[in-house]
Amino acid sequence: MKFFEEKRREVMTHIEKYMLEKMHDFLKPIDTIWQPADFLPDSSRDTFFNEIKELQESAEGLSYDLIAVLIGDTITEEALPTYESWLTMVEGVSKDEEGGWMKWTRYWTAEENRHGDLLNKYLYLSGRVNMRMMEISTQYLIADGFDIGTGTDPYRNFIYTSFQELATNVSHRRVASQAKKYGDTLLSKMCGVIASDEARHAKAYKYFIEKIFEVDASEAMLAFEDMMRKKIVMPAHFLREVGLKIGQTFGHFTDAAQRLGIYTAVDYVDILKELIEDWHIESVSGLNEEAEKARDYIMKLPERLLRVADRMKNPMLEYKFSWING
Repeated sequence: MKFFEEKRREVMTHIEKYMLEKMHDFLKPIDTIWQPADFLPDSSRDTFFNEIKELQESAEGLSYDLIAVLIGDTITEEALPTYESWLTMVEGVSKDEEGGWMKWTRYWTAEENRHGDLLNKYLYLSGRVNMRMMEISTQYLIADGFDIGTGTDPYRNFIYTSFQELATNVSHRRVASQAKKYGDTLLSKMCGVIASDEARHAKAYKYFIEKIFEVDASEAMLAFEDMMRKKIVMPAHFLREVGLKIGQTFGHFTDAAQRLGIYTAVDYVDILKELIEDWHIESVSGLNEEAEKARDYIMKLPERLLRVADRMKNPMLEYKFSWING
């Protein structure tokens, strides 16, 4: 175990210099990147209340399921303290505040922090949401934490974040598309810029894993296989409402996303295919026997998962969320 941890730390030190070189390709300058205030009604203007009225009129046309998914996405974004503390515990992340990996974690967190701020304010102004019920769910999700099966292993962590950033990109992009269909162009723009952030962040984590494959291919392959056997669980899989047990609301949230086609089992497979292609899994060389078996499992997995997805029925169960007014 000690050798395992030392090797991980060595690899993290090795790829840290590549991360620092590319960091500003994956993160934008703070002074020029968008901020929530760029999209929201400005309380200092005489037109403030008219702008809120327009926002509410647009939001009124959004479907029940779409509001539910948007709230679930917002709560997921607002559980950011959990994700930051998790990343600081990864093996090889120096606790030195000026260390490269801590710098990455802080800057990544700073960009992500804008997402929850923007969506929360939109939902508050929309008049569609019981904010207290939503805020209770947010507090629960942060307090309950999550168990995503990565431990402190950087390989599993970065495989998870590569997958998860791609998944959030899909979800926000599809909400943007649905919002536009319902005539809410403001929400569409909001979710569009958030999706763009997630796509950049996905490129970063995919790049980290790409560099790991270059120096520790067998262990990286085994980590990839392990995460796919466990299945990539969403960071909000402990989602609950007041009076419910951990995770009881999550299924209803994902049902709504599946019904709308915002995030489906087929999307899960498409993301897996993208990672297999981007990490050149089929052509990775120098694998030991165990890692070769792991590769074989990974390469066959998309077809297996698609067969399962084809048999899945679209969930029709109606559920009334405590978050949504009326």
